[in-house]
Amino acid sequence: MGNSTGSTVDDLQAVEMHLWYKKFMTECPSGQLTLHEFKQFFGLRGLDQEANAYIEQMFRTFDMNKDGYIDFMEYVAALSLVMRGKMEHKLRWYFRLYDVDGNGCIDRHELLNIIKAIRAINGSESQESSAEEFTNRVFDRIDVNGDGELSLEEFVAGARTDEEFMEMPGSYPLQEDHRKSYRYFTTSKPTVLE
Repeated sequence: MGNSTGSTVDDLQAVEMHLWYKKFMTECPSGQLTLHEFKQFFGLRGLDQEANAYIEQMFRTFDMNKDGYIDFMEYVAALSLVMRGKMEHKLRWYFRLYDVDGNGCIDRHELLNIIKAIRAINGSESQESSAEEFTNRVFDRIDVNGDGELSLEEFVAGARTDEEFMEMPGSYPLQEDHRKSYRYFTTSKPTVLE
């Protein structure tokens, strides 16, 4: 008897890949998603400056070959990270996203701008605590050496141990329930996630 499970998994992956391709090509017939199309793809219009900068940084992070476009393979890589990626890989991706200046660490200003942007995009600016308070709590808890910057190691370790940071708004790819993440990244307008 052969292993029928492998065949079924391969068939499901092929069907899933076909659906992703169909969605991508429907939304982006050229096969290359520009920043403008990326914003339209997720229904992001009328963003403030911080939110816009965050979306541009996300686009650059997905654009792995830095050609100014997200092609289908880069799209698939992003979906694969969201749906099947290990927590370590997701956290490393977030670190690159939050390290706006690319200097290998996240400072308070970078994290504060990201928190403000995520809240603006999600329409949740009126949280219990301000973005500044949240940023200060994160640094108080996970900036182990107290230098005012989060290294990759501090970021990963802190995200694994700090529940509030792990549940930060906008961290859908970190959620273990991949169906919610999948809906967020594969619908043309963001779905409100439970």
